[in-house]
Amino acid sequence: MHVFYQAAEANRWVRQQTALGITVGLVPTMGALHEGHFSLVDTSRGTCQKTIATIFVNPTQFAPHEDLSRYPRTLESDLEGLRRHHADAVFIPETEDIYPRGFSTYVDPPEVSLPWEGDCRPGHFRGVCTVVLKLFHLLPSTHAFFGQKDFQQAATIIAMVRDLGVNIEIVVCPILRDPDRLAMSSRNRYLTPQERNRALAIPLALEQVQLAVAKGISDASQLEAIMKQILSEGPVDQIEYAAIVDPYALTRVTRIDHPAVAIIAARVGQTRLIDNDRIAPQDG
Repeated sequence: MHVFYQAAEANRWVRQQTALGITVGLVPTMGALHEGHFSLVDTSRGTCQKTIATIFVNPTQFAPHEDLSRYPRTLESDLEGLRRHHADAVFIPETEDIYPRGFSTYVDPPEVSLPWEGDCRPGHFRGVCTVVLKLFHLLPSTHAFFGQKDFQQAATIIAMVRDLGVNIEIVVCPILRDPDRLAMSSRNRYLTPQERNRALAIPLALEQVQLAVAKGISDASQLEAIMKQILSEGPVDQIEYAAIVDPYALTRVTRIDHPAVAIIAARVGQTRLIDNDRIAPQDG
């Protein structure tokens, strides 16, 4: 596996592949890798002829009060895992490589980024879009792979690519869950055993929505009430949102008469967790 620390070297490697007609999959990450990340690498390897991952904790997507300083850094185990999953290359830039002295150009994110995470984390998607677009330019791959767990992030990147005419195919991969059903996340390691037990209210709330829809409940406000009740009984410490939304615009829906998504953001202890699940309307 090639390990690149300089943007010019990584760029040269990607361009050499694509010049030969080789498809290249890009897997952007912030490190602290788990099986969810590695599943993106596996999907990329099954889709593309070469795969390059990135490890970069992007400071511009964290607000001043958020957990940038304590975000886990596990580089050695990350590299070991990438080798185990047969990534062809990894790019590990320094902050000044991505944001050199005098950097002042940012991407204004699309409308789909404005509600939910956009409300809870002002400026977050500005940082996400800026770093992702820069990675797309530095590593001009044919495909890029993102996880469904960050549902709004994936929708935001898809809209940015469409609006700006970026020549890359975005692939959104399914959520991976631990045996206790909690969605895999680098932030799960912050949870104490007691907090993790309470956090299981999040996947339980999503499961109960699916059961309710299967029983014929299609009113979105009823489904949201079910989620909020289960989260409160968990108990989580704070519900930031628990909503049923359109999968493309992320606007709230009133009824499940077309495919929708249940989305949740909640805090357990000092840890902020997000999760989601797709909902299909019942026939008849």
